[in-house]
Amino acid sequence: MSTIAPLSSRLRLVDVANAALQAGWATRLASRPELDAEALVEVARTETGLHDFGDPWFLAPLARLTRSLREEASLNNLGLFAAAGQLRKVLKDRLFAQAIFADNQAIERRSLTSPVIVVGPMRSGTTRLHRLLAADNRFAHMRSFETINPVPHPGFRPGDPDRRWMVARLAMGAIHAFNPGTAVIHPSGPFEPEEELGLLVRSIWGMKLEAQWQVPGYGHWAEAQDATPAYLFMARLLRLVGWARDEDDSRSWVLKTPQHTLDLPALLAVFPDARIIFTHRDPRAVVGSSCSLVWNQMIIHSDTVDPCVIGREWLRKTALQISRMQQARAAIPPARRIDVSFDDMERDWQGVMHSIYRFLDMDIEPALPAMAGYMASSDRALRRNAHRYSLDMFGLDPGEVSDQFVDHTAASDPPREVGRVPTNFAEGEDAMPNLAVLAQWQGRKAVPIAERPR
Repeated sequence: MSTIAPLSSRLRLVDVANAALQAGWATRLASRPELDAEALVEVARTETGLHDFGDPWFLAPLARLTRSLREEASLNNLGLFAAAGQLRKVLKDRLFAQAIFADNQAIERRSLTSPVIVVGPMRSGTTRLHRLLAADNRFAHMRSFETINPVPHPGFRPGDPDRRWMVARLAMGAIHAFNPGTAVIHPSGPFEPEEELGLLVRSIWGMKLEAQWQVPGYGHWAEAQDATPAYLFMARLLRLVGWARDEDDSRSWVLKTPQHTLDLPALLAVFPDARIIFTHRDPRAVVGSSCSLVWNQMIIHSDTVDPCVIGREWLRKTALQISRMQQARAAIPPARRIDVSFDDMERDWQGVMHSIYRFLDMDIEPALPAMAGYMASSDRALRRNAHRYSLDMFGLDPGEVSDQFVDHTAASDPPREVGRVPTNFAEGEDAMPNLAVLAQWQGRKAVPIAERPR
């Protein structure tokens, strides 16, 4: 185990939960969960009385993930309990979704025309940009409870009482209770705009799983797969979400999740008329912030998490995200894409949003009051509780990280972000003076970073 001090530590509550679960299993008050793909499938069918999961493609990632969970994740009792419960919930959601589709065939005919999709590496400002766009009620967007709990029970009809948000609130409260740091890094509430990562998880797909558990075998395996079936099912679930709200389908969806950087060919195959907004940020900040996010999630599920291992893996993963994003970006017609600099958003978010709305051929004025309200709320949250991290906490040197990306010039018009000194690498009231910024950029000193939610 590395001697480098981690950014944060989990609460004693995790140890209490581990002990309670062990006692329950030892006294046979409850059965110890098994992470076996075939057994999980049969349990879901037995508990629901349903059998149709839809496209069986998901069985391959399920088998590979459960293998990694058993062999690599070093799950503690709470981690084992949570993993088994999460996978059972995902499988039951697939069964429920298929039953709803069978009874309501009009769902499949709902339009998903011309979505606006924010694409960028994890922690590159995608959340802020997505929530600014979601403030415009001319777009449709996912809400947190819908990505946590996207599928109603069979028999649900639009207009029926829908208590899924209550379940989502309990789930979010439990996560924040076990490690409050997760709420600082990615604050949210049941009705807040959220990315569609939960829809991809219904196909046992995505970096969310890698950020939650130590499953590098699953991650490396997934990087070599064609993700199109996962995106096809995601599109079906988007239609289901809109149907459950009893909304018309005239509005374009605004979507985002960093997983899209790895899967752009699949994304564009399923959404061929998508308009893409690419986000770009200094890779050292992206890597450091990603490591912090992963650390705060993994320490809930395992007692043996090495920050240096996290550092090496998410340096590699970030490089892969940026490389694949740039390769796929080059094939997208310029009329369907625009690039956004993180630094530009920091300096003049309204100017950047005006440029985006010109790209979308939309009038921004009706949306500006709601956008300003979101930014004011975000600034207040930052002053109360900034997300702080540094690369050295994860065994990484800023100069080494910069060298890793020397060949990855930012994919923007004109190139920016990578390879130039940022004006202010810290965010918040305690921003670093410029000399410290320059020293960090040149790799001479690792300075902790404070940032708003990303």
